[in-house]
Amino acid sequence: MILFQKIINQKLNNISVEELLQYAKQFNVTIGRAQAAEVVKAMHGQNINIFNMNERKQLLTKIANITSPQTAQQVNQIFQKFTN
Repeated sequence: MILFQKIINQKLNNISVEELLQYAKQFNVTIGRAQAAEVVKAMHGQNINIFNMNERKQLLTKIANITSPQTAQQVNQIFQKFTN
């Protein structure tokens, strides 16, 4: 894995609610504070590689179960901004 990917994964695996909301605003993705809190809770301590499609899908499924499929789609939009 290249350094750039490691930095992005580390940042996302330790993201705060405020940071997630800031990225959502920056990328024009609508996500509420409560949804952001649930997403952050699901991500912390998981050491997820968002560049790995299987790991990303597992996380998005977990997020969809905790929040909603729409929230998972919105979070995926943010992930895509980081990985493309």
